[in-house]
Amino acid sequence: MTRVVVTGAAGFIGANIVKGLNARGIDDIIVVDDLSQGDKFRNFADLRIADYVDMDDFYPNFDEGHYGQVEAVFHEGACSDTMEQDGKYMMDNNYTLSCELFQSCQAQGTRLLYASSAATYGNSETFREVPEFEAPLNVYGYSKLLFDQRMRRELGTNFEKAKTQVAGFRYFNVYGPREQHKGRMASVAFHQFNQFRAEGKVKLFGEYGGYSPGQQMRDFVFVDDVVAVNLWFFDHPGKSGVFNLGSGRAQPFNDVAVGVVNTLRGLKGEAALPLEQIAAQGLIEYIPFPDALRGKYQSFTQADLAKLRAAGCDHNFADVQTGVAQYVKWLAGRV
Repeated sequence: MTRVVVTGAAGFIGANIVKGLNARGIDDIIVVDDLSQGDKFRNFADLRIADYVDMDDFYPNFDEGHYGQVEAVFHEGACSDTMEQDGKYMMDNNYTLSCELFQSCQAQGTRLLYASSAATYGNSETFREVPEFEAPLNVYGYSKLLFDQRMRRELGTNFEKAKTQVAGFRYFNVYGPREQHKGRMASVAFHQFNQFRAEGKVKLFGEYGGYSPGQQMRDFVFVDDVVAVNLWFFDHPGKSGVFNLGSGRAQPFNDVAVGVVNTLRGLKGEAALPLEQIAAQGLIEYIPFPDALRGKYQSFTQADLAKLRAAGCDHNFADVQTGVAQYVKWLAGRV
């Protein structure tokens, strides 16, 4: 039986990876997390696992081989709050622990599939997995970049010297089920769903960075697609390196708002409306861009998927219209 570990398994992407593994019939899964925020248990309460281990216990025990032969570790555990200012805490969680885990995996012949981030690119206009485009805007992005750089130093530019598979994924703007615990770091779609139900309107940033209201563009990627790519690499142990994981398609925040509003209208039997009418009816409220984010905000992101495609992964990613509609229907069925 294939034994795997998922760190950060009570988190958003980690829990969805456990769900994806379960769908394949894999349930010999050791889930690792810190459940100080107790309600995160809901993220894997409906999933099949072999064991739960607190993160403080897992890393030293894994290094000593306590869990037997582990095929792969999906390393999603991290501090993902891009506004966190405590650099020591961020580096301990996102860099130092990851380095220790990498050494343990290489020593034990365990594959490592880990979460990097598109935050490594900062305000770059090109999102390609090479150093000249990497310039993070916050300590979160730096903590992720430093681990990617450490892997390049240890394993070569494309991780070609790895004894066993090491693959890092630069997640772009992921949205979808099981992110309700993330608070302010949950996706725009999640917040807009709750805003529309509570106030009858959604909120977006106004003009900023040369973009008109709601027209800042991000690469929004549905969490099911993120899981599919992780599992593709799980199926292809010969593929190593750091890869962008986004849809490859930048879309404005207005597209997310239209998707949320029209899906909720449709659930009430109301007709879909174009953006202009949604705005004219006050169903979108554009709010001033917050000072706290000035100079630290990516107004445009779009994953360059050339390296992912060259590796042989031809997964077809959902666009915002498709993914947001599916997600809003899921949310509506939960409340």
